[in-house]
Amino acid sequence: MTRAGPLSATFANEGEVKKKGRIYIAPPGRHLLVDGEQLWLGTGPRENNARPAIDPMLRSVAVCCGNRAVGMVLTGSLGDGASGLWAINQTGGVTVVQDPKDAAFPEMPETALKRMEPDHVTQLSDMPGLLDSLVHQPAGALIEAPDNLRYEVEIARSGRASMSGMDWFGTRSVLTCPDCGGIMWELKDGAMTRYRCHIGHAYTDEMITVGLDDHLKRAMATALRALNERVALVGKLRDEADDRGRPDLANSWSTRAHEFEREAAVIRDAIRRLDRAQQAEL
Repeated sequence: MTRAGPLSATFANEGEVKKKGRIYIAPPGRHLLVDGEQLWLGTGPRENNARPAIDPMLRSVAVCCGNRAVGMVLTGSLGDGASGLWAINQTGGVTVVQDPKDAAFPEMPETALKRMEPDHVTQLSDMPGLLDSLVHQPAGALIEAPDNLRYEVEIARSGRASMSGMDWFGTRSVLTCPDCGGIMWELKDGAMTRYRCHIGHAYTDEMITVGLDDHLKRAMATALRALNERVALVGKLRDEADDRGRPDLANSWSTRAHEFEREAAVIRDAIRRLDRAQQAEL
């Protein structure tokens, strides 16, 4: 990125003071958060199965300097960015979305457009001129960030979440977290629905279906492993019964082995169908 233009790019450091004319990138495994003039690297849980994630970063910008912020969602897959962009909009910032028809991967801008009405929708070629115009405009009216937004930024920064904290601004759902199996709370960003557990893992309503599919696949893989082990075990018991001259017992173990093999085939076929469904969605 440094070689691609006049601005230097670097990974952000904990507590670093921002400098004008520099591109800051989140290092692997840490959420990049903005707090006034400083940058912080959050250790909170993954959001939409990712860390770093774009939504915690945009929420931190909304909390610290929403009315002076320009939030953008560009090309990308899945639905990341819509929630964070909504937060910037709610705190008086300007929101920009790349025209999905112009995007190499249109899903992120499409999701943002479904969930909110941004201030600007533009092609990538027109974005430099738009941004140059926006940064020379006066800041909007100061809008205090709500406490629940500050709480979510703190979760991303420290990983500290609790059941009482989630009860304070969320509604308990019937879903469990694909990451840890804990209770999930339903959160509302306007018309947008999200889910977060008391450990801090968070998903949009669309992404949680992907997480639950993965959770289901892991559960089925565990079941398949157990059935394969049972087939191997009863096969061994069948051979031992043959060695002891017990054909009746050997036949009994052989029957059970066939039952386990049929059950394993059902699980194996279900895993294949789930794989095909996920590939079709991609």
